[in-house]
Amino acid sequence: MPLPHRRRGIYKTPGDWAVDIVIAALITAIVLMVLYPLWFLLIASVSNQNLVNTGKVVWWPKGWSTYGYEQIFKDSRIWTGYANTILYTVAGTALNLVVTLPAAFALSRRELKGRRIVMFFFTVTMFVSGGLIPTYLLYESLGLLDNWLVFVIPSAVNVYNLIIARSFFETSIPEELHDAAQIDGLSYFGYFIKIVVPLSSAIIAVIGLYYMVAHWNDFFTGLVYIQTTSKQPLQLVLRDILLSNQAMSGGNGSVDGAGYGQEFADSIKYGVIIVSTLPLLIVYPFIQKYFNKGVMIGAVKG
Repeated sequence: MPLPHRRRGIYKTPGDWAVDIVIAALITAIVLMVLYPLWFLLIASVSNQNLVNTGKVVWWPKGWSTYGYEQIFKDSRIWTGYANTILYTVAGTALNLVVTLPAAFALSRRELKGRRIVMFFFTVTMFVSGGLIPTYLLYESLGLLDNWLVFVIPSAVNVYNLIIARSFFETSIPEELHDAAQIDGLSYFGYFIKIVVPLSSAIIAVIGLYYMVAHWNDFFTGLVYIQTTSKQPLQLVLRDILLSNQAMSGGNGSVDGAGYGQEFADSIKYGVIIVSTLPLLIVYPFIQKYFNKGVMIGAVKG
C-alpha cells in the first residue's frame, strides 16, 4: 500500500524518461524548423552577401552591413507606404469585425428563417466570382478606382471567417444564456453586445488576426486599382524599391560590376522581407493565447 504522502505520477520509469526525451527532441526540431528560416533572413539582411551566397552565414551574421536597410529607409515612400498600410489594415479589420460578427451571430440562430439559403449564397461566392475585368468595371462605376476605400469596402466579409465565427456561436455560447437574457428583457442586439461579444474574445482574436494579415499583405489590390503613388500600400512600395535596385544591379556591363550590384540587391531583398513582416511578428505574441483557443473552438463543426 503506497504511503499517504506519495502521489501517483511522481516516479517515472526509464521508459517514461525515454518517451519524454523523444517528445522534447521532436518539439525542439519542429521549433527550429519553423524559427530558423526567420532567423536566417534576419542575419542575412545584416551580413555580407558574398558570405551569405557562399554558405558561410549559418547561425550568426558575418561581415556586418546595413546597406539594405539604409537603401530602404532613405526612400521617403517607405514611410508613406507604412502609413497607408496601417490605415488600410486598421480600418479594414475594424469593418470586417463589425460586419462579420453580427452576420455570423444572426446565421447561428436557429429561429432565423431562411438562414440556410442565405448561407448557401454566401458559400457560392467562395467558388464563383465575376473575374478581374467585371470587378474592375464595377469598382470604376462605384468610384473605388484610385480610392483608398477599395482596400476596405470590397473585402468587408470573408466567408471562411464568417463560417468559423458562426460555428463558434453555435457550439460555444450556451442557449441558456439567451433564455436568461430574454427573461431580463434583452433584445437580440442587447444579448449580442452585452453577452455574446464579451464571451467571444478568442474567436474575435482569431478572425481579427486573419483579417489583419490579409490587409497587411494585400499587394494585388494596390497593383491593379491604385494609380496614385501617395496611396500605394507598403507592399507595393517595397516591390518598387526591390525592382529598381535589381535593375541597377544588372545595369553595369562588367561582370565584376554586375556581381557587386547583385550583392547590394540581395541585401535589399532580405531587408524588404524583414521590413514587411516584422510588424506582424511583433503583434502575434500578444494574441497567441486567444489565437490557439479560438482556432480549436471555432473549428468544431461547420
